[in-house]
Amino acid sequence: MKNFDINEDPHRRFNPLINEWVLVSPHRSKRPWQGQKESISGAQLPEYDPECYLCPGNVRANGEVNPAYDSCYVFENDFAALKQEPIAFEENNTPTFFKAKPERGISRVVCFSPRHDLTLPQMEVENIENIVATWQKEYTTLGAIDYINHVQIFENKGSVMGCSNPHPHGQIWAQSSLPTQVEKTHNSLKQYYEQQGRTLLQDYVEAELKAQERIVIENEHFVALVPFWAIWPYETMIVSKRNVSKITDFSAAEVTAFAIILKQLTTKYDNLFETSFPYSSGIHQAPTDGDEHPEWHFHMHFYPPLLRSASVKKFMVGYEMMGESQRDITPEKSAEVLRGLSVVHYKNK
Repeated sequence: MKNFDINEDPHRRFNPLINEWVLVSPHRSKRPWQGQKESISGAQLPEYDPECYLCPGNVRANGEVNPAYDSCYVFENDFAALKQEPIAFEENNTPTFFKAKPERGISRVVCFSPRHDLTLPQMEVENIENIVATWQKEYTTLGAIDYINHVQIFENKGSVMGCSNPHPHGQIWAQSSLPTQVEKTHNSLKQYYEQQGRTLLQDYVEAELKAQERIVIENEHFVALVPFWAIWPYETMIVSKRNVSKITDFSAAEVTAFAIILKQLTTKYDNLFETSFPYSSGIHQAPTDGDEHPEWHFHMHFYPPLLRSASVKKFMVGYEMMGESQRDITPEKSAEVLRGLSVVHYKNK
């Protein structure tokens, strides 16, 4: 009987954030690929697109005109997933298979820049600092509303991730309930904190810094790493070194450090296959229900779909949909690849 080799043999890894397992099959990374290839647009975008509904001065779908903004611009989503109006509802506690309840909330769009042709890795650090300041303001403003208990800040980048407009922008959905993934994380973080008296991610980051196997970038205040339990091929997570529960707890130095690591990480992504790298990213931080949440530790997830090249993506199908999440390339190998990439964007070389 051969000895277990974590770099070669199929195995499962546990994700303590959501209390789930992921199957890792390193040997499958050697298989030939004859499947779906995504079309990659090499077109150079203009600085301003008169047809873009997010560019300054242009008319949006609802007839409103964007102001001539010169930094970040935030507006209520014209096709909001959540509605603000209260709805009368009497909950029925009778057991039923058909359980439903209304969800109240607010959906906003955050334009990162007036420039149509820029993405985060191509922006200056001071521009990204302004984005962070906007996120802080929105988290505070939305979180102060009495019925808002969670504020989700996220970005979908690239058409392969369902982004319908290439103009650099993200979204904020604020709602009365904790979303499912956040609730799983919340429960895990709370249980760990009650047992250990420290945050789960505080101890995890210390263990990762000691191991130095999955670290991609590190600065004085933040770490970007490939999680031990990563699902997506080049999934990463940015975690604060200091135990802060939300983005509004950042010092001025931490805002700058966060902006720098955002730029460096997204630059490495673009450099990986020399393309504008698609991903879904999102910030996980304390709920806004008015309670103290010492169990929460600020972190940001990046879930990119690309697997082997700019045209080959990872699909979550078959076993992943019926069994559990699965990956071929090990997190250690992904971290090694990302770590070795330059933080100078390939278009600037």
